[in-house]
Amino acid sequence: MIDVTVVLVEGGMPSTAVAPVEVFSTAGVLWNSMRGLPVEPRFRVRTVSQDGKKVSTAVNLNLEPGCRLDEVDSTDLIIVSAVGTDLESACLANKPLYPWLRKWHARGIRIAGVCAGVSLLAEAGLLDERPATTHWGVVNACRRRYPRVLWQPERFLTESDNLLCSGGVYASVDLSLYLVEKLCGHRVAIQTARALLLETPRVWQAGYAANPPAVSHEDRLIRRAQQWLFEHYNGPVRISDLAESVAMSPRNFARRFKVATGETPTDYLHRLRINAARHLLENEQQTIQQVSRAVGYDDLAFFRRLFRRYVGASPKHYREDFTIGASENVAITGRSPHR
Repeated sequence: MIDVTVVLVEGGMPSTAVAPVEVFSTAGVLWNSMRGLPVEPRFRVRTVSQDGKKVSTAVNLNLEPGCRLDEVDSTDLIIVSAVGTDLESACLANKPLYPWLRKWHARGIRIAGVCAGVSLLAEAGLLDERPATTHWGVVNACRRRYPRVLWQPERFLTESDNLLCSGGVYASVDLSLYLVEKLCGHRVAIQTARALLLETPRVWQAGYAANPPAVSHEDRLIRRAQQWLFEHYNGPVRISDLAESVAMSPRNFARRFKVATGETPTDYLHRLRINAARHLLENEQQTIQQVSRAVGYDDLAFFRRLFRRYVGASPKHYREDFTIGASENVAITGRSPHR
């Protein structure tokens, strides 16, 4: 069992706390129950507030925590829910949270911020010199207040050194399912999403899947090249042009890229594309040829060979194995999911 602690804060959207609670609490439970299988809960979830008292939210809904911060003696994962848009007031109101977050981060515990709640991680000093995302409505205020953070608001999710950030309010669902996959495997994450009638997370569709881009290294030029590949993986890519854009020779670029990431630039690009293809295949919305083109391969035979090399199965067999689709949805709901 993986212990999850969801931190409730004043003035935010309640869904940024409730959605993670629902996703983690139902992983291994809801799907199994509906399919007549033994339930296998994967997470033990609790909610906390600074003082253990109810917190009010932006929509006149109070949330009651299970305990207070100083009663948490063990946890594996911390989720910080969203604050409101007044960062100045929010940061002042949550001062007791910062040393608590720093303590758990120093112990190697994963900490994730949701929406504007990411600002509390930044206020604790945890995000300096690290990539981070947040809601577009507060990113400019965050840039002014935390200039040392590498803000990337165009991304749904960022991850660096056990620190995760997600964008808008409903990105808490994407974040939670991403963590279910990371901690429990892809099949459990897919089953959890289907049981809750959730769409495949956007971070998966963008190629940010089970093997996210390695950005924990300190080579800024290679990080810049990685970011470009992440944003343009499905278009035409010339590694020589990418090397030139960061003022390196192709040979030096390839060497530094492998030192930083453990992969050649070409292998890294293929992995981004194949990860994106995996999750497109799970949705049953496109043919295999359409998926191939969508991730940047016009040659279907080449795509099939690459897919088998990186995944260990053909696209067809992968879809059959991992899609939890039409027939199962009909069995559960009694209707076609395509109506």
